[in-house]
Amino acid sequence: MSTESYRVFDTRAAEYEAWYNGEPGKGIFAMEVECLKPFLQDCPRPHLEIGVGSGRFAMALGVEYGLDPALGLVQIAASRGIQVVRAVGERVPFANRSFGGVLLAVTLCFVANPLAVLREARRVLRPGGRLVLGLILGESPWAEHYRRKGDAGHRIYRGARFYSREQMESLLHISRFEVAAYRSSLHQPPGQDRYSIEASVPGYQPSAGFVAIAADVQRDRC
Repeated sequence: MSTESYRVFDTRAAEYEAWYNGEPGKGIFAMEVECLKPFLQDCPRPHLEIGVGSGRFAMALGVEYGLDPALGLVQIAASRGIQVVRAVGERVPFANRSFGGVLLAVTLCFVANPLAVLREARRVLRPGGRLVLGLILGESPWAEHYRRKGDAGHRIYRGARFYSREQMESLLHISRFEVAAYRSSLHQPPGQDRYSIEASVPGYQPSAGFVAIAADVQRDRC
């Protein structure tokens, strides 16, 4: 996460939490968790979330460990029972092959060096482990919605970068991951005050506001 991004999250931790506690955040969050859960639940334990934020995803998905550079959010995550450290995803303070599952939920769009983060995720994954990503992909109308917010000066979204499916698959390939599966959710248009809960569907759909990717570590070739 860039210095500017994590300072914004640090100073606006209360605002970040308030969005999830009301509408539309509460409904969107429920759909995102439901989309991620099938990919993460089969990963060997323990799990790590890079960019754990306030620990909402980690708590909902049973992730035991987390890291984040924003002190205000780290403190909230710790209060939710997550074993959390203050650190950046480019330098994960855990040993090689420590985790069976690594989660990044709406995190890569805010980091300064996504390749470094993905390589660190690969380093700490055990053989047979899996990376699970929750993303707003660049083709989505939701990405355009947040880009407009950023262009208008929104402090959180003005530094965000939304990668296309092609760009994301390229980043994963360079980091020596192989895409295993997609799930898609949130097909309702952005900007509404409230959202009906919808089930996620297997596969990638460009109209989806939220996409989950399961990626496996590439096997070393002899």
